[in-house]
Amino acid sequence: MEVSRRLKSIPPYIFAEIDKKRQAAVARGVDVINLGIGDPDEPTPKHIVDAMKAALDNPVNHHYPPFGGMKEYKQAAAEYVQERFNVKVDPDTEVTSLIGSKEGLHNTIMAFIDQGDINLIPDPAYPVYKTSTILAGGEPYFMPLTPENNFLPDLDAIPESVCKKAKLLLINYPNNPTAGIADLAFFEKAVAFAKKHDILLCHDLSYPEMTFDGYIAPSILQIPGAKDVTIELHTLSKSFNMTGWRIGFAIGNAQAIKALASIKSNVDTDIFKAIQIAAIAGFKGGREHIDHCNKLYVERRDLAIKRFKELGWDIQPSKATFYMWLPVPKGMTSAEFCTEMLDKAGIVVPPGTAYGPGGEGFFRVSLCTNVERLNEAFDRMVKHAITFDMGKARV
Repeated sequence: MEVSRRLKSIPPYIFAEIDKKRQAAVARGVDVINLGIGDPDEPTPKHIVDAMKAALDNPVNHHYPPFGGMKEYKQAAAEYVQERFNVKVDPDTEVTSLIGSKEGLHNTIMAFIDQGDINLIPDPAYPVYKTSTILAGGEPYFMPLTPENNFLPDLDAIPESVCKKAKLLLINYPNNPTAGIADLAFFEKAVAFAKKHDILLCHDLSYPEMTFDGYIAPSILQIPGAKDVTIELHTLSKSFNMTGWRIGFAIGNAQAIKALASIKSNVDTDIFKAIQIAAIAGFKGGREHIDHCNKLYVERRDLAIKRFKELGWDIQPSKATFYMWLPVPKGMTSAEFCTEMLDKAGIVVPPGTAYGPGGEGFFRVSLCTNVERLNEAFDRMVKHAITFDMGKARV
């Protein structure tokens, strides 16, 4: 049996591979501390779960859902966007449901990238950006994100020859994995770039509510005229602690929304109605759980900064997401450092190269672990002399 060339063209999904290593360590009896996955450890809010339970008891919800999402769900999503970002979208033509943003990203790429087309993607970035482009027959063009440019791509540095072949520009702020943030000035420049080169701009807005220290994440659709060239993907996974529920939505340009919905109608049958009803409860349920979780993330962030500094890292507090993007010790590769973390200390962190070639020299930490386990992780690093200077002997 031989698999397709397209499957051979992509590497194994990195987080599945990391989880295999975690499971192998657990099987050896290691008490593994997982700082590798962006999965909120707090439960889904009770009012969302209660709405789901009630919806399950109604047989009307047991049948196929409408393609593109229930009318009530799309209306609630539009109202959330209006209230949160002061952005008005038509729920009938400018909103479609998603089975989480990962699926939305893949199908947006499939809807717009043909054989030989270029997709402009950040480097580092969520791996789906690259792999889905390759599966669609396209070519990823990497836009470097570095500390020196505040983890923003330099759009002016993209060659004109690349722009002529580009069909799609993907950006993601607040950013995974770097925790970088963007302001409206950058979004305005990105919209102008997309208009100039007749490119669809796709903004992956997965962390809009996970913001700290007075920072409020904007929507790119706040830019006048952005809707002419932009689609924005939202997910309830992180903001509403609903990672396993698999629900989100896309908003923006009506033509792009229609194209995405058309792809989806051919490959999935949308989201179970009861989950959509639960999500509506999330939209309407206030910010108490969001504020509660953000306080936890700030507490963990500040603890991690203190402990990392004691181990030699120079790090500044991020204003969004529950990620930390840190350099590995000099003289070590990302893979070598992350292997040492697991083998010596039983700590899982993904290497920066999991997010693209520009991630070499970095690793990512997720703060989805309580302070007791975080302190235990740092105590293990101290015990096994895992410090920022540990690699100097190799230089």
